[in-house]
Amino acid sequence: MSVTGLPPYDSNNIFARILRGEIPCKRVLETEHALAFHDINPLSPSHILVIPKGEWVSAADFHAGASAEAIAGFWRAVGEVGRPLEASGYRILSNMGLDAGQEVPHFHVHVFGGRPLGPMLKRG
Repeated sequence: MSVTGLPPYDSNNIFARILRGEIPCKRVLETEHALAFHDINPLSPSHILVIPKGEWVSAADFHAGASAEAIAGFWRAVGEVGRPLEASGYRILSNMGLDAGQEVPHFHVHVFGGRPLGPMLKRG
């Protein structure tokens, strides 16, 4: 299911429920500003989701409304999650909206690694 990536925020989305502890996750990292956990349907050997602690539907929404401290804390968490993959490389990805295939209406970053990932986008 794709979503628009535009407000309003749906407080019943799966990531909001994970943040509230209603749904369990396999945590990788938790900070004051972010939660990182393994994707339940991984697309690479390492596929970790990093979500900010707050009600943000997209990167644009997050960067326009979050505090500088929250933004910096979130991106530091993304970097920390990627650090173990630096030797071979990793990719970070965030989808926004229908054409990008956003499935959860909560801003999040995928951190992929553990194998060659191929081109950024499929041609055609």
